[in-house]
Amino acid sequence: MNRILRYITVLMFCLCPAQGRSFHISPEGADDAAGTKAAPLRTIQAAAELAQPGDEVVVHAGVYRERIDPPRGGLGDDRRVTYRSAPGERVVIKGSEVVSGWKRLQGDTWSADVPNTLFADFNPFADLIRGDWFRPWGRKHHTGAVYLNGHWLTEAAKQDEVLEPAGKSALWFAEVGEDITTIWAQFKGVDPNRHLVEVNVRQAVFYPSKPGMNYITVKGFVLEQAATPWAPPTAEQIGLIGTHWSKGWRIEDNTIRYATCVGVTLGKYGDEWDNRAGTAEGYNGTIRRALERGWSKQNIGSHWVSGNHISHCEQAGIVGSLGAVFSTIRGNHLHDIHVRKLFGGAEMAAIKFHAPIDMLIEGNCIHGNNRGIWLDWMAQGVRVTRNLLFDNGDGFDLFMEVNHGPYLVDHNLFLSDRFLWDMSTGGAFAHNLAVGDIQVQPQERRTPYHEPHSTALAGLSDVPGGDNRWFNNLLAGKCSLDVYRKFSGTMVIGGNVDLGFVPQLVRKDDGFFLVWDGGLPAVDGLRPVTSERMGSTRISKLPYEQPDASPYLLDEGYFRKQHKEVLPGPFAAPPKRGSLRVWPR
Repeated sequence: MNRILRYITVLMFCLCPAQGRSFHISPEGADDAAGTKAAPLRTIQAAAELAQPGDEVVVHAGVYRERIDPPRGGLGDDRRVTYRSAPGERVVIKGSEVVSGWKRLQGDTWSADVPNTLFADFNPFADLIRGDWFRPWGRKHHTGAVYLNGHWLTEAAKQDEVLEPAGKSALWFAEVGEDITTIWAQFKGVDPNRHLVEVNVRQAVFYPSKPGMNYITVKGFVLEQAATPWAPPTAEQIGLIGTHWSKGWRIEDNTIRYATCVGVTLGKYGDEWDNRAGTAEGYNGTIRRALERGWSKQNIGSHWVSGNHISHCEQAGIVGSLGAVFSTIRGNHLHDIHVRKLFGGAEMAAIKFHAPIDMLIEGNCIHGNNRGIWLDWMAQGVRVTRNLLFDNGDGFDLFMEVNHGPYLVDHNLFLSDRFLWDMSTGGAFAHNLAVGDIQVQPQERRTPYHEPHSTALAGLSDVPGGDNRWFNNLLAGKCSLDVYRKFSGTMVIGGNVDLGFVPQLVRKDDGFFLVWDGGLPAVDGLRPVTSERMGSTRISKLPYEQPDASPYLLDEGYFRKQHKEVLPGPFAAPPKRGSLRVWPR
């Protein structure tokens, strides 16, 4: 009967495709069910095989251990394929499986023999992390991971380390045989057979194997525990969830965590040059090939990544090479990115983009990472606004590498000890509060710039430094513009003020609060920041304007309230003494 109902449902859609259908999923469902609420399917992938443009897949509460590989996307914003959790229900999708039958060897160390059939055709404990700009630091690293009660253990460099008493970070080590994978792990004071122990078995949780799966929405899930590979800008970038060279995705209101490398990828396709082009010249070749593959606003990007809680990723929280153009990254909370520091490389940050052309990065909370936002190559037309960044470790809150602008950084709170690593030109910094130091470093690398609001190449240039605008910023602590003295002939500076004290950030039960102990310095003659005032960049020769080519008037503060008067810093009105909640807003 279920098969008959399923056939009738598909037939009705074929006759009336514009109406759209809802497929329901439940752990108590059946693979051959009709997909109705009364007769739900058991797996999300089963619904993905049926879903057509305009359909939605409604997933009910439970834990699903599968990789969703959508075989098709939508036809536009009004004909999407939508995957969402049922209202008020907690849906967890995992790239892991449970491992039991642990045997105690000695002390804290236990072992388990896992049949290789558990891994199908992909065993992450035999899958080495490698690729362009990856630094293993003299040892091997695998994409596999072991989890105790949801939190991961740390891979040991040698088996002997696991046989020692457990330290601050519990360790695991694995050997892969022909039929069995043996895992040794430290469980300090815990019998793993009485707790939840899981291991990665899937490379991704929600990722299309083919590019061009456009207009997909993924909303309201917990997505976790995937054996994601290294994701450099020159290779296919596979994330725990990723768009794979597509257009128009909406990734909203999800919890995304425990990715061996990357949580969210808005990246490029794969080809024979993957991980064989790790130079500036090699990446220029990647760009040329991407243009030949249809890299344009018409075909690629324009994604929306909003309201997600992203954590525990050891390369990056959100990454994208070329495939993230014209996208919006808004209202996400990112923390605990690259904090274990088991390996290194040139791609580590909470947010890392190559070619963030006409992108909006707004209203994100980014803290407790090794680095905050890293915009690397072709940051042209991007706006970084109203973000809260603090406690971002050894890196910087903001790293701008080999860009020619124009790019705009305004109304942000930069509260880490290191604010800005500037390897670019053509930036405009306005109405920010910054307390950390600035490092300026010109570059001889020749990197691209583009036609306005386009991926089309306009030229190549090195990065001589300077050509920045600094207007109406509040500077505190170690933050000083003196580092730009040698570029003074190319800089435009006005209205920047030394705050005189360093505001502190505290965490309370209901959010993060900025403790304001002093008054706002009085400054006469401050002028509004407009496109006309910012002018045009020296190298790309482009104006500071919005993606639709309309001019900027920076008259809305950190809380999106309109300035009643022009003030230095990010707030529309002078802050009062005491604490001010700055996240969530």
